[in-house]
Amino acid sequence: MRAAAFIRFMATAGSVALLGLVAGCQTAAPPAPARNTAALPTMERVALGANACWFKSGDEAFKAYRLAPELNSFSGRPRILIVKRNSPESRPLAVVQAEGHPARLQAFGPLFSESVGARMTTDIKRWAVGGEGCR
Repeated sequence: MRAAAFIRFMATAGSVALLGLVAGCQTAAPPAPARNTAALPTMERVALGANACWFKSGDEAFKAYRLAPELNSFSGRPRILIVKRNSPESRPLAVVQAEGHPARLQAFGPLFSESVGARMTTDIKRWAVGGEGCR
């Protein structure tokens, strides 16, 4: 009877030691999930940044314009448009769109040739890769 108890004790002690060894190999915290680089999540980040920094902030450079997001695209190319504030049905002055996974961004339109174009390009690139905030 003592031999059976000794064997159970050794088996339990071995299991506890093995668990301790395995637990010691674990990292303290799991790595942070990578940003989703598909077209839709990328354009959602760009749209949120543009809306907050260019339009809702009251930025003078964008007072004459408004944001027209078209993120639910059946073509697989979610996009945002920047149009004249008082004429939203007119031709867009800027288009930013993405497609694929990882997303391939395209930005075009006459607004990119204006003085604000370089700033827009910098902001869009920052937001697309997960950066936040305004310039």
